[in-house]
Amino acid sequence: FFVSLSCYLCLCISVFCFLSMQGLSSWIMANLSRPSEFVLLGFSSFGELQVLLYGPFLVLYLLAFIGNTVIIITVIANTHLHTPMYFFLGNFSLLEILVTMTAVPRMLSDLLVTHKVISFTGCMVQFYFYFSLGSTSFLILSDMALDRFVAICHPLHYDTLMSWAMCVRLAGAAWAAPFLVMVPTVLSRAYLNYCHGNIINHFFCDNVPLLQLSCSDTSLLEFWDFMMALAFVLSSFLVTLISYGYIVTTVLRIPSATGRQKAFSTCGSHLTLVFIGYSSTIFLYVRPGKAHSVEINKTIALVTSVLTPFLSPFILTLRNETVKAVLQGHMQRLKGLH
Repeated sequence: FFVSLSCYLCLCISVFCFLSMQGLSSWIMANLSRPSEFVLLGFSSFGELQVLLYGPFLVLYLLAFIGNTVIIITVIANTHLHTPMYFFLGNFSLLEILVTMTAVPRMLSDLLVTHKVISFTGCMVQFYFYFSLGSTSFLILSDMALDRFVAICHPLHYDTLMSWAMCVRLAGAAWAAPFLVMVPTVLSRAYLNYCHGNIINHFFCDNVPLLQLSCSDTSLLEFWDFMMALAFVLSSFLVTLISYGYIVTTVLRIPSATGRQKAFSTCGSHLTLVFIGYSSTIFLYVRPGKAHSVEINKTIALVTSVLTPFLSPFILTLRNETVKAVLQGHMQRLKGLH
């Protein structure tokens, strides 16, 4: 798996380095039109009413940050949660915090000002981290599915197959692959010819609005984006789907109803996150071309950037008896101190 991943990354980087050099050559040969800053329209269509969005969005952002931070601290502080399942859960919560930090604070500040600008460099940096962290989230979700597959379908070999060394390798690959592949991807955006203005009809530097501002031939970039979406989103979704196919088959063979319920309860929260995350992202990004409805994309991006990270801690705690028990224990100890 890791040899294949390394070869795949080398191929990706080689191809896109070539494309980036092609773009650089074109830029040197032609007069590149590149704005010094972009204007983010955000929710300007609401006019003065957009200020009213600040309070609810700020509350959701803070609750998402606090909720995911509590999960990370709980996993680190409690030795009962030092298992592969909660190791990946901690990684996922950290990613939820980081993904929201790349877009939401900027969106909140723009709700209070009339001149919503972001520098060209700032836009490229936001683009890089948003999509790198987002892709990592899906790979971590597939790691969580693999962990549940081994735990339920091969329980006798679980400690061997899901050793800490293997968990670190899986998580390391999930973090490294998107961040490596996104380097040439963001470089290709930096070398585009932006001659259709500098107004982005979004609250952050999303892919489609950027391509719509370019008068360069972006067909190759669009194809590459589609292939990257297939590689990171659909491939991880396929791994998750196959894993749960085997899990369901195995669980249904358990004779006792209590045993089946216990097995399914460990997967419930993960399946909920998978459904929310993949359904919105596949709609947004696993489609070739740039002629998408920006308003619909903006709404769904708002759900993935604000609502999903807010819901994740509740899903992970309310549907997970172990985490609930640990949190209740901490609450009781805090009450005892008073």
